Amino acid sequence: MTTDAVPSDLPGVVLAGTGSGVGKTVATLAVCRALERAGRTPVAAKAGPDFVDPGHHAAVLGRAARTLDPWIAGDDGMRRAYARGADDGDVCVVEGMLGVYEGTVNTAAVAEALDLPVVLVVDAETGVERVAATALGFREYADRRGYDIDIVGLLAARARGGRHEAGIRDAVDGLRYVGRTPPLGSLSIPDRHRDPRLGDDHPVAEEPLEAAARQICPGVLLDLVRRPGFDTQPSLRADDETGVHIGVAADQAFRFVYPSTRERLAARATVELFSPVAGDPVPDCDVVYLPGGYPERHAMTLSASETLAGLAAVAADGRPVFGTGGGLMTLGESVTTADGDEYGMAGVLPVSTRMSDRVVASDHVGVRAREDCLLAPMGETRRGHEFHHSSATPAPDARYALEMVRGAGVDGANDGFREYRTLGTYTHFHPGSGAFDYLLETVASGV
Repeated sequence: MTTDAVPSDLPGVVLAGTGSGVGKTVATLAVCRALERAGRTPVAAKAGPDFVDPGHHAAVLGRAARTLDPWIAGDDGMRRAYARGADDGDVCVVEGMLGVYEGTVNTAAVAEALDLPVVLVVDAETGVERVAATALGFREYADRRGYDIDIVGLLAARARGGRHEAGIRDAVDGLRYVGRTPPLGSLSIPDRHRDPRLGDDHPVAEEPLEAAARQICPGVLLDLVRRPGFDTQPSLRADDETGVHIGVAADQAFRFVYPSTRERLAARATVELFSPVAGDPVPDCDVVYLPGGYPERHAMTLSASETLAGLAAVAADGRPVFGTGGGLMTLGESVTTADGDEYGMAGVLPVSTRMSDRVVASDHVGVRAREDCLLAPMGETRRGHEFHHSSATPAPDARYALEMVRGAGVDGANDGFREYRTLGTYTHFHPGSGAFDYLLETVASGV
């Protein structure tokens, strides 16, 4: 494979919010639909590590939404993910995370690393001068925080038309007004911390989305977008075939997979998908991967699925099995739903999990290998992300392969239940962390 740097030529813009809950996801969908109406082929991306907002993007656009996070993928990995969006479209709309400056890994850092302009999404349900003052203040604050970013535009979320919109547009001095999303209840998207449903579980109604798109000015947006000023360095491992045959669970219960993970596994191994919910047999493969998702929503079906017995047999036979999030839960002894119903799972790992009606842990994560394991050699660290509504009760003799450097994990100190050659983690990993490359190379070497 070539190791030459490749210019990133996908023009884009970041839609950054003043905080959580201001309507960034709806704004992103409306902007993308407006660009489609203007004859362009937009791709969406998400700053930050979560799976839920990209699910809404993909459901509306019918194209994969990239995850752009410098913590889980590194700057180079994030830039490669952004550049690969050019395979699917001709302009990229990046939805920010939280508020533009919130957190140690934030939207401002993503916009700076990608060299993209920023359009600020401000909740404009009430007020006019307040909206303008907020937007202009956020623009000036970039210098105080030391971020080299260009806040160039304003999108007024939940704004009314007529005099309200005209007042906001006239009050913003020095920022381009790109339009508004109307205050329509049918455009609401559940807060992912309270109700983490993906786009095809909770689709945005088509008619109000079209109505919102008509309030966006695609010509102004296209004047603001720009091509990033960086070259992407190809991954030296991306096309290095390992000869490994990997079975990957893929259905309504196992859905939390980054597009970059699918691409990396397909580039380096032979991938065979199977559905535990449908009762598919576990593929005759070298290693099994159970991604995160919603096993609790399908717990009754899974508990009766012959696939779980197959997973237990594969694990007992000594073949490697790796599960993250919902995959960890499925490999455990049992899952108890928020309603108190308990269902038996595969019984490979000595842990039971119980669902909560609140988020138990949500953070960027760092882990260090206590011993050689499927994801890293002893002493090496991996970065990832955790987002789960369940808590784990391990057996007294449970063994952990990972210690927490950052994040909650299972108990604040540990993650990575280990049994046979099976590993289950609450941490979700991106291929930019090196975890999946190490997994495939370890399996290929027979270690």
